[in-house]
Amino acid sequence: MKIIIVSGLSGSGKTVALHTLEDEDYYCVDNLPLGLLPDFVDRICKRSLQPYENIAVGIDARSESNDLRRFNEIIKPLRERDIEFEVIYLQAELNTLIKRFSDTRRKHPLTTKGLPLSEAIEVERVLLSEVASEADLFIDTTYTNIHQLRDQIKTQIVKNSGAKLSLLFQSFGFKHGTPSDSDFVFDVRCLPNPHWESNLRPLTGLDPDVINYLQAQEDVQNMLEDIRSFMQAWIPKFVEQNRYYLTVSIGCTGGQHRSVFIAQKLWEDFGETNDNVSVRHREMQ
Repeated sequence: MKIIIVSGLSGSGKTVALHTLEDEDYYCVDNLPLGLLPDFVDRICKRSLQPYENIAVGIDARSESNDLRRFNEIIKPLRERDIEFEVIYLQAELNTLIKRFSDTRRKHPLTTKGLPLSEAIEVERVLLSEVASEADLFIDTTYTNIHQLRDQIKTQIVKNSGAKLSLLFQSFGFKHGTPSDSDFVFDVRCLPNPHWESNLRPLTGLDPDVINYLQAQEDVQNMLEDIRSFMQAWIPKFVEQNRYYLTVSIGCTGGQHRSVFIAQKLWEDFGETNDNVSVRHREMQ
């Protein structure tokens, strides 16, 4: 049996995540009060008729604040049971969340107490801080639309069933902000930049001309080998600690050439020996 707790900030995509899991035959329960989670798991485990194999439970800031502060205490016994148990936490930047609420004209669940929207989001972030600290996987949806989030859920979570580790390589541009859902961040801005070659400037790290240019650079090959060696050495250690997810972010200035090339190469290399490896180019979405 696999149980996934889906939590995070309102407007970050929790409902999309739950609907995606439901479409993938997960039994989903949204907005379950956190204090009822142990009893819910007990009841599910004792179900003899058509037992559920995959379950997803939505937990949000509407749970009792005391329970949210005791999140680690509540889930610790569940993690020790013979159940595959994961916590997924979704978040996004403040301005993105405000825009989403403005676009949809929906109310934030905490604005009923008279709080302005921006303050309600920050209060919610504090209330869910204990949940966030226990997350196995962070997903930052600031630059992600509904369709991309659905694809990410399917690739990292659904496909991960039965696999030891889900490994995501993602490229990004530092000028657009560092992704907050990274386990490792590698800065490749020191490498030769195709941007300064007029014929390569409009292309990306997926185009043959850029690939040939970067592959010919000794520093690029050294950087690639160093990152590859680092990950090969330490991935087994994370697997030993029962880690389900690792997100490795590769950043250059604009997220178009160098980081795309490096992330793509790492995806190709590790995909040959690992069952669940994916790649995402954030600035090319």
